[in-house]
Amino acid sequence: MKRGTGAWVRTPPRVRIEPWGTDGLDLLRRLNAPEMTGHLGGPETERQLLARHRRYLGLDGAGQMFRVVLLPDGAPGDDEGEPGAPAGAVVGSIGFWELSWQGAAVYETGWGVLPEFQGRGIAVAAAREVIGRAGAEGLHRSLHAFPSVHHTASNAVCRKAGFELMGECEFEYPKGRPMRSHDWRLDLTAISGGVPGGAVSAGGGAPAGGGASSGGAFPDGGGGVVAARS
Repeated sequence: MKRGTGAWVRTPPRVRIEPWGTDGLDLLRRLNAPEMTGHLGGPETERQLLARHRRYLGLDGAGQMFRVVLLPDGAPGDDEGEPGAPAGAVVGSIGFWELSWQGAAVYETGWGVLPEFQGRGIAVAAAREVIGRAGAEGLHRSLHAFPSVHHTASNAVCRKAGFELMGECEFEYPKGRPMRSHDWRLDLTAISGGVPGGAVSAGGGAPAGGGASSGGAFPDGGGGVVAARS
């Protein structure tokens, strides 16, 4: 927060994304709340969370998972931070992974922001960080996100982060549960300076073994959804 003319004015959040580590399991449990998984078929079991955590740790070369850290608000050295959040608080997760989409190898992204930190623009800031990481890989031409057509806030995140809406599509997630999604696309060539076509198996996504979303940051292999609200 910054003090304006006699009032506090909210500034855009500053975030850092850090590679997923062994301590990420607790974050997964916190993101597994019913209010976070309503567009994903509901919370996962502990066994499913453990399997997901292992997949996140095992991502190598086909993408990467990150935890989202909220940085102090202000100039370097300002340790005031966001209201209600200590400097360096872990507030969510985000990542990108390979997907075979409409005959092309692409990256898919997804994120999740803890409920108490939603509505601050954190997901948008984290998405912009991931865009830079995915573009720097120089492997694929585009980055996609697939939020439910009913998930208004996550669709807004895509728009604010610079994605272009390509239209509606259908995913089956979880298995046996069809979901109508929006296909949001971002051109990575402007970031990476042009990338080769690349190839990925038809299953796409992260290592096999269940999972979730393009918005709960849950790579699965076959599309996803967005679990975060902002």
